Amino acid sequence: MLQRWLSLLLGVLVLGILIPPAIFTLREQEQAIIIQFGAYVRTVSVPGLHLKVPFIQTVHHFDKRVLSTNAPPAEYLTNDKKRLVVDYVARWRIQDPFAFYKSVATLEGARARVEDIIFSAMRAEMGAKGFASVISDQREAIVETVAQAARARTASFGIALIDVRIKRADLPREVQQSVFARMVAERERIAKRYRSEGEEEAAKLRAESDKQREIILAQAYERSERLRGDGDAAATVIYAHAHGQNPAFYTLLRTLESYEAILTPNTLLVLPGDTGIFRLLQQPPGSSTTAPQR
Repeated sequence: MLQRWLSLLLGVLVLGILIPPAIFTLREQEQAIIIQFGAYVRTVSVPGLHLKVPFIQTVHHFDKRVLSTNAPPAEYLTNDKKRLVVDYVARWRIQDPFAFYKSVATLEGARARVEDIIFSAMRAEMGAKGFASVISDQREAIVETVAQAARARTASFGIALIDVRIKRADLPREVQQSVFARMVAERERIAKRYRSEGEEEAAKLRAESDKQREIILAQAYERSERLRGDGDAAATVIYAHAHGQNPAFYTLLRTLESYEAILTPNTLLVLPGDTGIFRLLQQPPGSSTTAPQR
């Protein structure tokens, strides 16, 4: 009986020692490969509990999610000899865990390889393109070409490169100041041209306005003089007609009008007494007595 209990206890002890190393857990975002004496056995990608040979087989876990490589900005030389600083980001995943394990083994090593491959492809593509192409709408075609060239090389490391995106493409800091200075000078030159063209157009408009004003004033003066002449002619005709109807009354009326014009409180006249203008004062109309002469 004691021997049976010892055998059972020994069996439980052996199972307690063998079972934990024989079981491993795979999470949802993981995949794993089983290695036996350095040789590849199989790949496990289904999450859950899995078995392996304890103490003989080794499990290596790898991330199954989409990973990213955010490399520091690097400087490239374009086809037209312009220096350009490009900051990019790449997305990739581990497609072949065993090839990944043999070539780079870790995520840090994988990121370093991906950065080197993309840098090489980016340098080749930038060297074949001009500066204007990189900063224009052709950027999408450039990064697609870079991704295709890098994708063929990353596949040998068990890495599937999804895409490459340029976050920022700019000039080096020491070149930016001179470029900005040229941009400012160019904008000032354009502004001066617009100002000169505006001043020229304003001068033309002012000259045309002055010309039209002089024409309008001349036409108005001509019309006023014509109307004034027509009025004077009509007045002359009226005066002549009135004089012809009653010359004495017309003479009296015109004399009284002249009195009203010249005989004011502030008027001082020194004239002979027999002046014709004072005839009505000395001899009113209808009077038969002749005023004495002075």
